[in-house]
Amino acid sequence: MTTEGAAAAAARAEVRELIAAKGHTVDNARAVVAQLDAAFAAGDLERTASMDLYLGDLMRALEQDEGEKLGGKSAEAARFILRAIDRELDHA
Repeated sequence: MTTEGAAAAAARAEVRELIAAKGHTVDNARAVVAQLDAAFAAGDLERTASMDLYLGDLMRALEQDEGEKLGGKSAEAARFILRAIDRELDHA
């Protein structure tokens, strides 16, 4: 089910800007998660089953021990999952 309205369109645009932003993919992915959580909490977007799966996968890719840097494989996984989130945004 797609959420309609100006708030939903703005939330989608903000998330897509974060996905496309220059910078480290891991940092961008964390910003995407925070923005989506805020949009869901505000009712601007509706969670879908697929979005929940993608966000769960993304959180696993971003897990790290304290003081550990994420790189290579985490960034590659985050890029792949962010593309899936971008596609799913039209259904949220």
